[in-house]
Amino acid sequence: MSAFMNWSCEDVSKWIESLGYQQYTACFTENYINGRKLILVNCATLPRLGVTDFKDMKAISGHIRELLEILDPRGSRSIALPPVEPRRLFLEEKSRTGSTADSLTYMQFVKERGLDEYT
Repeated sequence: MSAFMNWSCEDVSKWIESLGYQQYTACFTENYINGRKLILVNCATLPRLGVTDFKDMKAISGHIRELLEILDPRGSRSIALPPVEPRRLFLEEKSRTGSTADSLTYMQFVKERGLDEYT
């Protein structure tokens, strides 16, 4: 799993700043967005964090999807894929804390959920 999973709130803020959005660093630190919580951030949640400019929301969401290696949702994915791709489901599971989430591997998750055909 990528190193971002272990990012602190400050690491996430530095990453946001490195993308050129220093005006939003406080939005992420004040809402305690660490690497695990970053998994759950998208265009629907950004306004609640304080990011309300639509162009910035689209760009930041795109950078997060890129970081998480999630497919672009604008229709470039096959209709044969499940409504939510397995990697996103896995990352949502990993966003939780505790020994079960910490020890869960992608292959274990896929096998337990019967998602073998989609990987």
